Amino acid sequence: MFSSEAHPIGLDPSADALRRARRRASEVPLVRASAQALPFRDGTFETVVCGLVFCSVPEPAKALAEVRRILLPAGRLRMLEHVRARSVLGARLQDLIQPAWTLFTGGCHPNRNTERTVEIAGFRIEEEGRRSRGTMRRFQAVPAPE
Repeated sequence: MFSSEAHPIGLDPSADALRRARRRASEVPLVRASAQALPFRDGTFETVVCGLVFCSVPEPAKALAEVRRILLPAGRLRMLEHVRARSVLGARLQDLIQPAWTLFTGGCHPNRNTERTVEIAGFRIEEEGRRSRGTMRRFQAVPAPE
């Protein structure tokens, strides 16, 4: 059974982003690190929450392997991401704007199929609570049995 008390930890590879976060949440521990090399022991966390992160992670599969490593076996990954459009026209438009978009937004790739990447990384996306609006997705995933 999981505890009812949350102890958030913020993580970002950017010192500037962490400085801004410190001003907003002075009591939250902040860690400067890459999602591809999380500085935590195996099975440390009950829940990992990512909001608009995986569009700009350089190696999403590696980062998701790290998330899976640090989660407890019954842990949860909760995500809010903008992802690849489901329509052919929308996906083509994302592919067309992606190079400029990525350049001007600090590495964001608006055309990533993040949900599929999560599943390939060994997670099962739960239908309960799953929400979709345009290219925004909110969902929870659990490690799939090996």
